[in-house]
Amino acid sequence: MASATATPVPAKDDSGSLRRLYFLRFAFATVWAVLVFASARSLNPLSATLLVIYPLFDVACAVLDIRSAKANHGPVRGLYANVALSALTTAALVAAVTSGLPAVLRVWGAWAITAGAVQLIVGAVRRRRGMAGQWPMILSGAISTFAGASFAAQAAKANASLGALAGYAFLGGVFFLVSALRLRRQSDRAERLGV
Repeated sequence: MASATATPVPAKDDSGSLRRLYFLRFAFATVWAVLVFASARSLNPLSATLLVIYPLFDVACAVLDIRSAKANHGPVRGLYANVALSALTTAALVAAVTSGLPAVLRVWGAWAITAGAVQLIVGAVRRRRGMAGQWPMILSGAISTFAGASFAAQAAKANASLGALAGYAFLGGVFFLVSALRLRRQSDRAERLGV
């Protein structure tokens, strides 16, 4: 869920590229979650690589989001914040994986809280009108902030695991899937009405 700040596409515009991006994010989150869950008990080369790849993928998706938003004359400030947060998280995770699971959970928790807050604000304030696919993103942002706090709390426990991160990423992917499907439905309805 971290990041997941969605592009504002006016209802009249073609939202096909945004839907494809959301479907891609769902697929990536699903595969990533399965791989992380399989190696959830310890930090090893595979899990460390996966942890760093996730925010890098988020940066790439946010850049695509920015291009789409600009093409549709939408706001991009929140998306730039998302790029910065994800890039900083990537650097922090590179350092955290050498320090152990608690450090990883703290970094991931901070990312989930800040990215979720940005997503919630952008979705609630700027994007709720005219974008049927935004409500799942708003809910995702709220859940992300709460999940981030739980990751930070889990870091202090003896049984810390990456399993919660896998579940979190998969749930975020489901929100992208729901948004993509809602955007498709909105686009189909606009076509039928000749809008």
